Amino acid sequence: MTIKRIALLFVTLSILVLGACSSNNGEKTKNNENQSDQEKMEEKEEMDDMDHGEMNHSGSGEVPEGLKEAENPKYAVGSKAILETEHMPGMKGAEATIQGAYDTVVYTVTYSPTNGGEKVKNHKWVIHEELENLREEQYKQGDEVVLNANHMEGMDGAKATIDSAEKTTVYMVDYTPTDGGEDVKNHKWVTESELSSKEQ
Repeated sequence: MTIKRIALLFVTLSILVLGACSSNNGEKTKNNENQSDQEKMEEKEEMDDMDHGEMNHSGSGEVPEGLKEAENPKYAVGSKAILETEHMPGMKGAEATIQGAYDTVVYTVTYSPTNGGEKVKNHKWVIHEELENLREEQYKQGDEVVLNANHMEGMDGAKATIDSAEKTTVYMVDYTPTDGGEDVKNHKWVTESELSSKEQ
């Protein structure tokens, strides 16, 4: 009788230990899932913090009044180039087709969206012709302007401060994101320095 009780006790303890291990493994799996979800959330937050996280990927192809086409752009309309910038996820390394090339002044700007969103710092790019009450001479760092562009929600009509200014050629491009996202049409704007020649 005693041996049977000992055997029964041993079996009971074994079942309990195995059950606990199984439960712990379940908790570990759940913890791994939670960790994975946490990492995904952190990645999403990082993307949301990017200046261009809410950017309108595609545009109409219309350009501001008074914007002059470039006479001899490095990348001709219809040609291909490689994007060397990451305004948005999947942009860097993508092959772009040039849809327009224009000579203008490009600005990086800091502004508070009109829809109450968080302040956007160093947004790239707004061009000279996308500013209200346009003047002939280019603006300089520290100047305050009003934006007349809708690259992002809450941008049109927002008060902004010029962070930098550069006279260059800007391009409107079509491209397919490298991360498998939808094709982007008439993306505004990419500067000449943000493109490289496509290898033949």
